[in-house]
Amino acid sequence: MKKDNFSESNGLMNTIVGKDTVITGTLDVKGALRVDGTCKGKVICTDCVTVGASGLVEAEIEAESAVIAGRMVGNVVTSERIELQSKCEMEGDLKTKSLVIEEGASFCGGCNMKDAPPNLGFLAPQTKKAEPVSSNETNSSG
Repeated sequence: MKKDNFSESNGLMNTIVGKDTVITGTLDVKGALRVDGTCKGKVICTDCVTVGASGLVEAEIEAESAVIAGRMVGNVVTSERIELQSKCEMEGDLKTKSLVIEEGASFCGGCNMKDAPPNLGFLAPQTKKAEPVSSNETNSSG
């Protein structure tokens, strides 16, 4: 049984941003949220945020879980789970306990699934400062 779009407490979708609606600013939702229109700014949600196939979110999201089916530009932080569906376009960093990326999803960003700062293996290591050469050493070329 999937919980994707519904509030666990009452089984209802609390807030829907319709296809032709544009919201700019901070959206603070108690319960589940579905975005089929456009949201820009910041989204704070106590339950699941669903970005529908026609949805565009250019915002930071903080929620219990998130399902992305449309276009998302910004970072997503959840306490439980993030699901990137097959036709989504995700640009931004993810922080969550559980991550599902369906085949066909587009994801450009980083992912942290631990509480510790990420150890990204592709970052250049810090270099040590060169130690000065002692004046007692001589050059042995000859």
